[in-house]
Amino acid sequence: MLAHGFGCDQRMWRDITRGLSDRYTLVLFDYVGSGRSQLSAFKKSRYRTLEGYARDVNEICQVLELADVTFVGHSVSGTIGLLASLAEPEHFARQIMVCPSPCFLNDPPGYHGGFERSDLEELIDLMDKNYIGWASYLAPLVMGMDASDELIGELADSFCSTDPLVARTFAEATFFSDYRHRLAENQKPALILQSKDDALANESVGHYMHAQMPHSTLNVLDTQGHCIHMTHPSLVLDAIHAYLDGSSPIPKP
Repeated sequence: MLAHGFGCDQRMWRDITRGLSDRYTLVLFDYVGSGRSQLSAFKKSRYRTLEGYARDVNEICQVLELADVTFVGHSVSGTIGLLASLAEPEHFARQIMVCPSPCFLNDPPGYHGGFERSDLEELIDLMDKNYIGWASYLAPLVMGMDASDELIGELADSFCSTDPLVARTFAEATFFSDYRHRLAENQKPALILQSKDDALANESVGHYMHAQMPHSTLNVLDTQGHCIHMTHPSLVLDAIHAYLDGSSPIPKP
């Protein structure tokens, strides 16, 4: 099961699915309010926290009667997948987190999430005042300045295609939440794929998660940007295959 990050949809996995479909049965979806999902199903009361999105994941597993799932989550979906597996562990075998972060806020001196609260509040304020400008500012930051104009434009278009209320609700649930306290509860094998140069989730976040999460494996890729499944799909695929084949580095009991 592959789960997209904030402001994205399942199409962002296209280069990864090509390398997985010959070996695995794949389940892709759009969170409510994203991609081609049914906007009328969106309820702010449900999606103001990440638990609402985790409920979506488990409801998909229930309807499709899924078990032994490898959950591949990009960015905030790494945390969503963790919450889903803690709530209903019977569906899941393992988790692969691509550029995850349990908390995007700095908490000195021991944790550098990447942002001061005031910075994120200004970003949300920009979303309200100039939605197109917000998308144009955020897309290159997320994708990475070395990414192609085509990929940056695709991400900006994805941001702009999301309903503003949905985007703000998902953004607040993503960037102002702190799930560091849930990491130690993890009971499933987990691969943390961290980008070496990532403006949203720096390398130290990956090391922090690895130290806090039982049964975790850390692999820091020599990549730039937060959407490495789009900018460096072959490296991500190689890391996924290596992990599933049992040869990924830095295991932790």
